[in-house]
Amino acid sequence: MTLLVVTGTGTGVGKTVVTSAIATLAVAAGRLVAVLKVAQTGVDADQPGDVEEVRRLVGPSVTCRELARYPDPLAPATAARRAGLPPVTPATATAAVRELAAEHDLVLIEGAGGLLAPLDDRGGTLADVAAAVAAPVLMVVAAGLGTLNHTALTVEVLRTRALGCVGIVIGAWPAEPDLAAQCNLADLPAVTGLPLLGALGEGAGRLTRGEFLLLARRGLESGLQTLDW
Repeated sequence: MTLLVVTGTGTGVGKTVVTSAIATLAVAAGRLVAVLKVAQTGVDADQPGDVEEVRRLVGPSVTCRELARYPDPLAPATAARRAGLPPVTPATATAAVRELAAEHDLVLIEGAGGLLAPLDDRGGTLADVAAAVAAPVLMVVAAGLGTLNHTALTVEVLRTRALGCVGIVIGAWPAEPDLAAQCNLADLPAVTGLPLLGALGEGAGRLTRGEFLLLARRGLESGLQTLDW
């Protein structure tokens, strides 16, 4: 596996932390890794965004690229329109993926929001990027109540568009999981037919680089080893 699209069932489910965890494990294994953030919204030019968090958690050896940044916390197409800036199109993102893939062993492509959040006013989405570069998708989901429906809907879109999904990761496993979260460990794979590859503890993004690598190994390494990555 040289390309992997990391999407989520919505905002705030832990996509960047999971992307960072995959990147840090790959870097530790000696691979040349790039992380592409297709569009960053809700962050001003002088504020750290998702790529800065990846660099902090993974280290300087990871290549990070952000294609566009828009200050309003909205879908990329809407945020671009409001800012008077050009949107990121699937064609632009696809070209960036191919450029990075020529120089790296693994390129992780992180979207903004969910799989069908509009990138531009012509309806382009992260799903179109995944299709164009023939990349498998990894889905980051919430732990608790409501996640079964959100996850199943995203899986249905993936299957309708003939996009492969390698599995599911819970992006922020709570320190004290409630009944719904505990049941979802079994229910998520049962409902979707996809493997639950792992879970990262809540607050993982606040750890030091060394602590984060240990957490990634505990929460995700064994699941990734089941993949040809």
